[in-house]
Amino acid sequence: MPKMKTHRGAAKRFKLTGTGKIKRAKAYKSHILEKKSAKRKRNLRKAGQVSAADAKRIKLLLPYA
Repeated sequence: MPKMKTHRGAAKRFKLTGTGKIKRAKAYKSHILEKKSAKRKRNLRKAGQVSAADAKRIKLLLPYA
């Protein structure tokens, strides 16, 4: 059987933690930043976690992660 291909779009967006959870970047940090408070922008820098419901689908896209 041939090797499975990694979904390149997903590989650029998600990383696995040491315990196997999936990290993601937060949304709303690309433009229109003037009206957002410094606290809000600072918190958007932190990594978020993918919900358990979505994690199963994302793991199918990243077979070797």
